[in-house]
Amino acid sequence: MYYNSDNGFPQDPWSDPIETTGRPVGEGGEPPRRKKKKSGLRLAALCLACALVGGIAGGAGVAAATGAFSADRTTLLEGTRPATVVEVSNVTGRELLTAPEIYATFVGSTVGITTEIVTTNGWGQPVSQAAAGSGFVITSDGYILTNYHVIEDADSIQVSFVDGSTYDAELVGGESENDIAVLKIEATGLTPVIIGDSDNVEVGEQVVAIGNPLGELTYSMTSGIVSAKDRSITMENGEVMNMIQTDTAINSGNSGGPLFDMYGQVIGITTAKLSSSSSSSATIEGLGFAIPINDIKDMVTDIMENGYVTGKAYMGITVSTVPESVSERYGMSQGALVEIVDENSCAAKAGLEKGDIITAIDGETVISSAELVEAKKAYKAGDTVTLTVERDGEMLELTLTFDEDTPERRAAQEEAQAQLEEEQQSQQSEQGTEGYFWPFGGFSPWFY
Repeated sequence: MYYNSDNGFPQDPWSDPIETTGRPVGEGGEPPRRKKKKSGLRLAALCLACALVGGIAGGAGVAAATGAFSADRTTLLEGTRPATVVEVSNVTGRELLTAPEIYATFVGSTVGITTEIVTTNGWGQPVSQAAAGSGFVITSDGYILTNYHVIEDADSIQVSFVDGSTYDAELVGGESENDIAVLKIEATGLTPVIIGDSDNVEVGEQVVAIGNPLGELTYSMTSGIVSAKDRSITMENGEVMNMIQTDTAINSGNSGGPLFDMYGQVIGITTAKLSSSSSSSATIEGLGFAIPINDIKDMVTDIMENGYVTGKAYMGITVSTVPESVSERYGMSQGALVEIVDENSCAAKAGLEKGDIITAIDGETVISSAELVEAKKAYKAGDTVTLTVERDGEMLELTLTFDEDTPERRAAQEEAQAQLEEEQQSQQSEQGTEGYFWPFGGFSPWFY
């Protein structure tokens, strides 16, 4: 490196050398002539210096503006966004809505449902239990639709709205096989939902749900898509139901709430979520189910007008499934075992007896009580069918004409079923828990 002794700055290494004493050297004591530096290099250096100074000055200006030179202050950068105003929409079924618009329009139509169930414990003392679910307003004068399992066995029902208002509700009627119930509150001027067409929904279409997950996170909205249509789902009670499958989050407390398409119309009732079995530790997510609204429209109207679904086929029997092990052990047919026969029913008129095993209906094989109920759904009151029955090892064919399923008939059958369960519990305590007895122990009875 070359240094200029006069100022201590580096000298251009491409210029003539200068003695460190500062005196020039050369022939005759004359100072040597310096070669002229290229003006281009000087200009480049000047530009670089200006750029550095400008950069430092600019950086200092930004730092001063943001407070970066302040030793005792940390500044967060904040953005600005205009406030979003979401207005209630006019649902025409022709225009797509945003999720916020659907929520603003119909959160006031969604209700939380709280029920109280009073039972008697082993010491004869009343015990009160609470359950929670969701529902939605279907008429301006206070009719509300929900799941039957939300209000089943309830001694009292209360509904609440997002504005904080609460009402005592009465059960107008319900239909357990299709898991629907209609409630009524004394209110007018309510905003009902718009009923859509679930047959027009396509797989992959976006949907949203409003409900009360866990009974605590009230009026929550979740979103997803339609994952599948026409799913046959077996419920906990053995009922087989047609469902819309969705990955929209559905949890305990969401049952009975509305599932909307993006036109703001209700296309289903959120009902169930598939969960892992006790034998599996796997977590199952994104498998929710909703009852297609088209499947229950007429039933809802029936319940509102008559208090029950009219025209349903009723047999007047209580049945259970013959276990496969018992079938093999005793050489019996698999099918629906008749436990109770209502003496005033069409089953008694057709000649069905306690202990009969129904193995087919109109030639369609039946190997369980669940299959019998599925087959029966295809018929209405007044229809005539042929039952294939095994009795004492012989196969018979009986002709049966269905009665109409009315609340009075069902109440009588429920009473008979309760009596049967008491008798079987007493019999089980006498015989012990080992083995099967007649009627078979450990069954889940169905009445028709």
